[in-house]
Amino acid sequence: DRQHNERNRPQGRRGGDIRAANRPDRERSPEIDPSVTGNELDKETLRELRFLDEKHRPWVAKHLVMAGALIDVDPELAFAHAEAASRRGGRVALVREAVGLTAYAAGKYSEALRELRTHRRISGIHDHIATIADCERALGRVDKALETLRSDEAKALKGQPRAEAAMVEAGILLDASKSEEAVKALQIPTLDMNRAFIFSPRLFELYADALEAIGQAEEAAAWRARIPVAMEALGLNDVEPEIVDLVEDEADAAEGEAKDEAKETEVKDGAANDAEAKPSGEGAAQGEAKDGETSGEADTE
Repeated sequence: DRQHNERNRPQGRRGGDIRAANRPDRERSPEIDPSVTGNELDKETLRELRFLDEKHRPWVAKHLVMAGALIDVDPELAFAHAEAASRRGGRVALVREAVGLTAYAAGKYSEALRELRTHRRISGIHDHIATIADCERALGRVDKALETLRSDEAKALKGQPRAEAAMVEAGILLDASKSEEAVKALQIPTLDMNRAFIFSPRLFELYADALEAIGQAEEAAAWRARIPVAMEALGLNDVEPEIVDLVEDEADAAEGEAKDEAKETEVKDGAANDAEAKPSGEGAAQGEAKDGETSGEADTE
């Protein structure tokens, strides 16, 4: 599953500081739903916002709530809310993150790139490297995207951020008909046929595509067959159980059946440590990234 795939080319936008409150041509801030209080944000986000002036804090918080609620259904409007929050809270890393993520969702790749780089510089967090690289690719800078994905910071990533980076890199390599390199790029620790992370269905599918591209159809079919199993184990529409074991060893299964006729699923809390990124702005823009922090692990016998 490639993050960029068939997306439209980024659209141009006026220059200058998008946060300038006194700019003559600045659009009016979008309306906030009367039911929104700002307290809907998670505790981490509210803690980061405490450094804002009391006059500005509620404004920023409410617009962040709106951005998070709209990012999947109306990315353009979500971006407008994140922009509004940034006009009064632009020095807060998660606010810049929210602008970047909503811009990316709306296909505004130049804005997304600028804002996510700023978030990275302010926070020191590198979890959005995959999105940054995908923006570079969308803007036609493939070499720069690969450079970003192969940087020391990218190599140090773990869990979901690492998987997302691997998938973006593999997508670029497949587009360039470098299928064998794509296969190698996807061979990361979390590529495990017997374990399902929240990103595993996409990872399995892309790995199967890469295997097919190098003529390994049988192995590709085996990985593709694990996709519905992983999706079922993860709970489709459930709130992101972060990690699940998908044990399919026949000997183990037979032994398990001998012990107990019924199959059993045991959920172990706290097994996952890999959040892609709830984008710290996910309290801000709760749609992408850092929202995988609910964890659980299950063994299927």
